[in-house]
Amino acid sequence: MIAYILATCIPGNEKEVIAKIRSLPDISEVNGVMGRYDVFVKIEAKDPSKVDTAISKVRNISHVTSTVTMPAIYGQGGTVDDT
Repeated sequence: MIAYILATCIPGNEKEVIAKIRSLPDISEVNGVMGRYDVFVKIEAKDPSKVDTAISKVRNISHVTSTVTMPAIYGQGGTVDDT
């Protein structure tokens, strides 16, 4: 299962937030971005409960003010689910 998170954080804390997210299990990618959101996160795990746990951990990081979570939907011409 894959999920993407777009997060906003308190200005000036982006590097700290990215470092904390990068240290979490099941995080496959994290990048700072510019615009409405500050951080892009990709979560990958075979077990959906691990994805849920990772999402909760990202949301609870200090200085993260809001998140938008998008689970990947397979079979719509994107990534093929080989599990």
